[in-house]
Amino acid sequence: MKLRFAPSPTGHLHVGNARIALANWLVARKLGAELVLRLDDTDTGRSKAEYAHAIEEDLRWLGLDWDSMFRQSDRLALYEAAAERLKKSGHLYPCLETEEELNYKRELRMKQGRPPLYDRAALKMTEEQLARAMENGKRPHWRFKLAGSSIDWDDGVLGRRSVKLSAVSDPVLIRADGSPLYTFTSVVDDLETGVTHVVRGEDHITNTGVQLDIWRALGGKWLHFAHLPLLTDADGGPLSKRIGSLSLRQLRRDGVEAATITGYLGALGTSHDARPAKPEELLEAFDLSAVSHSSPRFDPRQMLALNRKLLHGMPFAEAKPHLPPGADAHFWDAVRGNLDLMPEAKHWWDVVRGHIAPIEQPEEAPFLAQALDMLPAEPFDANTWGAWTDLLKTATGRKGKALFMPLRLALTGEDHGPDLKTLLPLMGRARVAERLSA
Repeated sequence: MKLRFAPSPTGHLHVGNARIALANWLVARKLGAELVLRLDDTDTGRSKAEYAHAIEEDLRWLGLDWDSMFRQSDRLALYEAAAERLKKSGHLYPCLETEEELNYKRELRMKQGRPPLYDRAALKMTEEQLARAMENGKRPHWRFKLAGSSIDWDDGVLGRRSVKLSAVSDPVLIRADGSPLYTFTSVVDDLETGVTHVVRGEDHITNTGVQLDIWRALGGKWLHFAHLPLLTDADGGPLSKRIGSLSLRQLRRDGVEAATITGYLGALGTSHDARPAKPEELLEAFDLSAVSHSSPRFDPRQMLALNRKLLHGMPFAEAKPHLPPGADAHFWDAVRGNLDLMPEAKHWWDVVRGHIAPIEQPEEAPFLAQALDMLPAEPFDANTWGAWTDLLKTATGRKGKALFMPLRLALTGEDHGPDLKTLLPLMGRARVAERLSA
């Protein structure tokens, strides 16, 4: 068995890509199959080396690995050879229509109430006409002549599926400049590298029918396909509109943990409750055939709740590499229950050891001055806050929010946050006194 994950290095991976990559990894590792990372980079105008590097980096950050890797740009000779085979067998034919002419034909057919399919007019062109056109500087693009039948397969997620090829235009496989398109290169690579199972998004259903017909024309054996329903946003709309904010690179910069993303994506579309989990922790329960046929909703709020849960239970040893220098286990235990994202720990480190923006509370000046006068001597411990506020409560008659909020604002610059009984010992008397006097 062999599977492949085949992203195009034309941008950063987003959560939709990550879900497909995770599914391929889980299937391969659960069944002991080989997993190939293939970079579909034949679109030279949009493919960039920095995106290719980022894809590898982001996949490794998620905890996903692969057994081999290659780039389509290194295999152009293979595509040329396969194209020659299809030309000789009559499956690949030259076309000379310009994009303007094709658009005109499509519009005309639509006005006539007919589907905007290519009319195969190029098949009527003689060899002499083609030769004469090429002598005049024209270069043909090449279309694959689809069979008139239907292509059927048992999908690993969606069940029985069928594509009526007569309802699809003959696809262009080779551009006029000689460069191959994805529809073609993907088939050649799957055939040449021995891929047996393809797991990808539901948006490829029609494409699968076309590619299986090309596969058949090249003499390949049947493939096993599984198409995952596409993710939508929290409101059920297309996720693509928000892809920039949901790239793995951006989520990582924001501080979302890798285990949060893999755990959440692994549960979407299944009956399992989402939980933070590394890929290997999802293996036992993962089953493609149990994935729902409906499009699951990707809700950033749910993902953030999972991230919060992960941080709240994270041991200090795991958190330490991501904390500010000098932060110890006492600090982590004090603040982790108030974190949604790891970078927020830096703010609380500034609160206990650095500087904060002063909060103007002129009406509370007398109370804060009294609080400073009654501030206990060091050493501070977990009981200092309670003892101090009890004294203030007795002396001022204040209680509840009227007692605690002015102190919290003065000491932290925030109206909510970690328990002050844990922050006070971390801050020390001198810093507390300075903020009360400010």
